[in-house]
Amino acid sequence: MLKSFSNLVVLELGHIYNGPYCGLLFAHLGAEVIKVEPLGGERLRTRARGDADPQEFIMLNSNKKSIALDLKSDDGKETFLRLIDRADVLIENYAPNTLERLGLGLESLLERNPRIVIASGKGYGSSGPYSKMPAMDLTVQAMSGAIGTTGFADGPPVKTGPAFTDFSGGIHLFGGAMAALFDRTATGKGQIVEVSMHDTIYPMLTSALSALYNQPEAQLPERTGNQHSGMAIAPYNVYRAADGWLAIICASDSHWTRLAKALGFAEAIEDPRFADPVSRAEHMDEIDALVTGATSQLTRAEISDLLGNAGVPFSPVKTLREVDQDPHLIEREMIRFIDHPENGRVPVVGNPLKMSTLQPGAELSAAPKVGQDQSEVLGRLLGMSERDAEALRAVTLGL
Repeated sequence: MLKSFSNLVVLELGHIYNGPYCGLLFAHLGAEVIKVEPLGGERLRTRARGDADPQEFIMLNSNKKSIALDLKSDDGKETFLRLIDRADVLIENYAPNTLERLGLGLESLLERNPRIVIASGKGYGSSGPYSKMPAMDLTVQAMSGAIGTTGFADGPPVKTGPAFTDFSGGIHLFGGAMAALFDRTATGKGQIVEVSMHDTIYPMLTSALSALYNQPEAQLPERTGNQHSGMAIAPYNVYRAADGWLAIICASDSHWTRLAKALGFAEAIEDPRFADPVSRAEHMDEIDALVTGATSQLTRAEISDLLGNAGVPFSPVKTLREVDQDPHLIEREMIRFIDHPENGRVPVVGNPLKMSTLQPGAELSAAPKVGQDQSEVLGRLLGMSERDAEALRAVTLGL
């Protein structure tokens, strides 16, 4: 826990991945993160099978508290506004205009508490031609060009495996909120921070867009499979091994020389077709054939030994089962384990922000049940009696 975070009160109107991941980063650093959930809980809970919460909810909501408020009711809305008065940060990633329709527009919340930082995660932002479009990770991937540039040239566009636009949005939202909190130390004033998931993907297309700009007359493929998206580096691909696949990249002449010697085709070093990075990129199919011819005869472990000793950038392509047991992620505490009251011992997401003042092995609490902290939070922050807090929750949950 960071001492400067221990007094931060963060309200999270978050659902699915975007807002909750931003909130999780605050929670890992020691802020009090209070999920303000709607009737029955946030949407990710609905993916449950049986009575227990789904694993994806458990993974993203450690160290948080939960209260349940019906923001459509007068009592729920008034309670939320009183919490706004006490909060340092509000995280929200509702659909556009949702809070405005509830009479809780962001400008009015900032006017009520001028010190609050409001971190608003949106698919396309509040301005621009796409601003009113519904946005999910899949649709933002499509609109941003991510799907259009993923896959092989002779095949259909393919979405990326991870929900990376959701998480990219959440990461940028955390960074924006932190910048606003830092600014508040100088100005004493909060502000509204907006991050569009769509906006955050454009910089990631740098290699592909550079190919477009650098060779405007060339007919380069939109989708380059596992080859470099700018078609500017070779070797750069995923290569077959006898028992799986490996990713190999040679970003310099020395990498190429070491690779050729390690895999047994040293004669290629003198081939004029492969003399420099530009020439190798122009003959990437021939290079890929050379590399595949060597790697396909060896196991991943054998190739790892050869390339590891040679100092060539490479990695085995790991399966999800291998990632789940990854000793590196476990040692670095990105994979943590908690004892969940319904699900037993389960993995959760650790803190990727390693800081010298954060001690490893910090205790984690399991993701809360809906309204689990109703009485404690509303009693401590708002002076509400346990009876009134539970009565509000009973109304909210329709009990």
